[in-house]
Amino acid sequence: MRFAARGVTSVRDALGTDNGLVRHIDDAERRRRFRVRHGVAPDGRHPDIAAAVAAMTVLHATDTATVYLSLLARVDALTVADVDRALYDDRSLVRQLAMRRTLFATPRDLLPAVLGSAGARLAAQQRRGLVRDVERGGLTRDGVTWLARAEQAVRDRLAGGESLSAPQLRAEVPEISGALNLNPGTTYGGATPVAPRVLTVLSAAGAVVRGRQTHHWRLNRPMWSDMNHWVGAPVPTVDERTGYAELVSRWLRSFGPGTEDDVVWWLGATKGAVRRALGDVGAVAVSLDGGGTGWVLPDDLEPTPAEGEWVALLPVLDPSVMGWRDRRFLLGDLAQVLFDRTGNAGSTAWVDGRPVGCWVQDPGGRVVVAPSVDVPARARRALEVEAERITAWCDGVPVNQIWVSHAMKEAAAAI
Repeated sequence: MRFAARGVTSVRDALGTDNGLVRHIDDAERRRRFRVRHGVAPDGRHPDIAAAVAAMTVLHATDTATVYLSLLARVDALTVADVDRALYDDRSLVRQLAMRRTLFATPRDLLPAVLGSAGARLAAQQRRGLVRDVERGGLTRDGVTWLARAEQAVRDRLAGGESLSAPQLRAEVPEISGALNLNPGTTYGGATPVAPRVLTVLSAAGAVVRGRQTHHWRLNRPMWSDMNHWVGAPVPTVDERTGYAELVSRWLRSFGPGTEDDVVWWLGATKGAVRRALGDVGAVAVSLDGGGTGWVLPDDLEPTPAEGEWVALLPVLDPSVMGWRDRRFLLGDLAQVLFDRTGNAGSTAWVDGRPVGCWVQDPGGRVVVAPSVDVPARARRALEVEAERITAWCDGVPVNQIWVSHAMKEAAAAI
């Protein structure tokens, strides 16, 4: 998609007037949009994986299980094989390292925009850091040349279409077999392999990609593949401005209204890039509860019909909960307990658009809902139905969570 450069950098630019904002969108409307657009209510789920991913722009994939469980929350009659097919067979979803140095399951048609904008920015940052560290760590005096050779050696090894694990690449590509010891004599020092950092650079740049898993769907054990071979053709290139405009347009469709700070945080971009992109897509400024200014697409000003009663159980790092920097309109007083100390979302339980707690699994894989507030009996029963659905889907297999919120720790301790 090509966007016209309109240069919107302020509310006044967006409206061409000082007479105020075109519309007020309150928190209740923002929560209605979350329920309807994200497909999280049992009676409003999306028909298939493609629709569910399109509604969210991308899915968090740092923890592989999140991809599966986020889709389960949004698609009826989903199977593990359905998700495997999207990730590993037709490859309509590609696990791409990009925004905020985070791994996302990205629809293939969005790859050019991601790689041209957030991916390129991240790759440049990671290259600079690795060049500095290999020189500081004594691995080489010329980090630029060393890294160029290391990147090319990995690309050459994977160019024929074979997929290899990280340990296999370290063993077979001597250019990445070294280690760094940047803090000798400290408790946090010690030699660390340099190979993962080279793969991070190559992944952000879109040269290599995490392919098939070597173990169960809930475990993070990828094989590495050449990107062009994995998707079947070279990924088209777009410039940074076009890429950011496409990403901001899709983010606004998924999460708007959001503030400038929300978009900057989600993209891991600069304010300048975000302001240009908001202008390029013709974003319109609206007022928010609390006096803030949000942005929506110009055709997205109509109110969302009021929803009926509904419940949902969302997994750790669900893209809905991680969609905004300022989540108070969505999470209210539970914002702190539903996240870990580094700002990653734990599992969440929802009733009629508000979070009521979290969910965990017992040692046998049974899902247990743990409310943090009083929940009406009707809602409790509905949440138990959703818990049974996830329990059956996981088939007795506990999903080990890397990120555990305060609420999840308390719930697990009480089992």
